[in-house]
Amino acid sequence: MNKRIKHIAASAVAASLLAASALALAQQAPKPETLIKWRQSAFQVVAWNSGRIKASIDGQYNKEEVIKAANTIAAISGSGLGSLFAPGTEQGKGWHETTAKPELFKNSARFAELGGNFNKEAVELTKVAATGDVASVKEQFGKLSRTCKACHDDFKSKD
Repeated sequence: MNKRIKHIAASAVAASLLAASALALAQQAPKPETLIKWRQSAFQVVAWNSGRIKASIDGQYNKEEVIKAANTIAAISGSGLGSLFAPGTEQGKGWHETTAKPELFKNSARFAELGGNFNKEAVELTKVAATGDVASVKEQFGKLSRTCKACHDDFKSKD
């Protein structure tokens, strides 16, 4: 083969590989419905673990149960939840219709601030839970709960 034909053949192969790679990447990107399902699931796990902590604070205190629940919430809060609120997920259905307000997608700085507060208080709860001091756990759990409420007030539609 002459150089020109080799160059054309190599270019065609490169273009085909590039197109195949782009197609593979596009297929790997989660669909908006999937992102909505993931965020709804993550927040359900947070709610369930928050309930476990509240039940322990209000009833028979179980230090190990509180530690497990606090660690789970902290792990989720630090997992990059914000990326589940990607463009294209302003509307739609995951397990149910999204309750995220359109304002969330217009005010990413405030959303990031609230997410940072949530993570900070969740991590602090893990530290406090390890002490077993019920009064301190109750106080820190209240701080964590207020971060949830702040985000819900700003960015969650009422059910």
